[in-house]
Amino acid sequence: MSLSIKMEIDALEDVTSLDPELLQIPEVSPFALKTSPQLVEDLFSQWLSLPETSHLVKSLIDDAKAGTIASVNGVANNSLPSMFPSGSAPPLSPRSSSGSPRTSKQKSSPSALGSPLKLVSEPMQEVIPQFYFQNGRPPTKELREQCLSKINHLFNNPLNGLQIDEFKTVTKEVCKLPFFLSSALFRKIDADCAGIVTRDAFIKYWVDGNMLAIDIATQIFEILKRPGCKHLTQVDFKPVLRELLATHPGLEFLRNTPEFQDRYAETVIYRIFYHINRSGNGRLTLRELKRGNLVAAMQHADEEEDINKVLRYFSYEHFYVIYCKFWELDTDHDFFIDGENLIKYGNHALTYRIVDRIVSQAPQKFTSEVEGKMGYEDFVYFMLSEEDKSSEPSLEYWFKCIDLDGNGVLTPNEMQFFYEEQLHRMECMAQEPVLFEDILCQIIDMIAPEREDCITLRDLKGCKLSGNVFNILFNLNKFMAFETRDPFLIRQEHEDPTLTEWDRFAHREYIRLSMEEDVEEASNGSAEVWDESLEAPF
Repeated sequence: MSLSIKMEIDALEDVTSLDPELLQIPEVSPFALKTSPQLVEDLFSQWLSLPETSHLVKSLIDDAKAGTIASVNGVANNSLPSMFPSGSAPPLSPRSSSGSPRTSKQKSSPSALGSPLKLVSEPMQEVIPQFYFQNGRPPTKELREQCLSKINHLFNNPLNGLQIDEFKTVTKEVCKLPFFLSSALFRKIDADCAGIVTRDAFIKYWVDGNMLAIDIATQIFEILKRPGCKHLTQVDFKPVLRELLATHPGLEFLRNTPEFQDRYAETVIYRIFYHINRSGNGRLTLRELKRGNLVAAMQHADEEEDINKVLRYFSYEHFYVIYCKFWELDTDHDFFIDGENLIKYGNHALTYRIVDRIVSQAPQKFTSEVEGKMGYEDFVYFMLSEEDKSSEPSLEYWFKCIDLDGNGVLTPNEMQFFYEEQLHRMECMAQEPVLFEDILCQIIDMIAPEREDCITLRDLKGCKLSGNVFNILFNLNKFMAFETRDPFLIRQEHEDPTLTEWDRFAHREYIRLSMEEDVEEASNGSAEVWDESLEAPF
């Protein structure tokens, strides 16, 4: 539609709203105007020729340029024909079916229209309290006074201060931390190694340093980490384990065997990093510490006299099982295990192909720095992964082993490569072989992956039976146990569902090792001295 035709139509519709006195003609009825288009054109031409019209148009243009709202005898300027050049006119809003929107606007009151131009009262200025503190939220006045009262009571002599043995009471009563963190906290405050912590030095570090108000995980992190570091390493935990071994009543029997004390401490640290350091880079961050259960395990060890009841990380029985297994496989006792040693694990339960993948460092780079041989730390990671395939670290460990091309998915060809050896072993043992096609269907039904042509690590982590997939592929003993569904093991799981697969395995294995040791002592005589180079160390 051309602009001229549009202007004529607008004029026809809106001319009824023009003032007859402005047109200098007698009053004409709206009906006559609508039924006589020629009359409308004549009237419009006459109106345009008036001198007042040119002044009006000029003033309207000036007002439009200035941004002001113009009107003609109470009629809004939008009742006039469009004055914009062709192609630059803004779009019009939809017209109401009840009539011209211009007419309805004249009849409506400003309040009824809900004009957006109505005045809005300015909001009251509110002071937002500070919610971020770079060095932690400062303690409340009441908390600070309570803490200072306890400090004054414990530091009887403010000038002399407290020595390291006397400082344990402060660690427990003021800081509310496990007792075996006392030495680390003492040395953190006593930076000059004076052998004493004064009242003022403790207040400066604990109260003025905002340690009082932060959470316990952050407190432990700040105490253990070295200056300038933003993470914890294995070395940072050694003072904590030394203090635990020296003071915990459940580890008193180890005080005369420093070699086994070191092995116990190493095992605990390896287990902590295996479960909590999810990045696997040996640098434990504050975020990882908060997300893990180490703080709860420390508090449990602080309260429990029987260390074997602290199943997370600190159980001596768990250490005993791990170390004895390593000692049995390390036949030459050079503290390294190669593929020939590892294939004997679990009464030859593993296949050669999966052992080759482990020794080739597919799941994890060895810390031993000896080609083809794993050290004690590497063995701890392997054993924890093998005996508890329900944990996330274990799933990641074995996923990397099966993922031959490292593309992040397990394909049927990769799974078949490992299952072929399982199938051959079943035939050699006169077991009824199960074809891979049937196994693959069973795995797909068990995991229910997003895609049926491959399995991702996310699929495995979302299924509680994922560990059985790996047992099917490379651990024949556990595969057969899964197929037979031992009712005794099922009943054990139902009796205490809080125990992990590792907890149950370590308990059974510790009983077995203890019985073997009792039988051996009875046969050899308790007075004989065992040969350390040939027998287990306990």
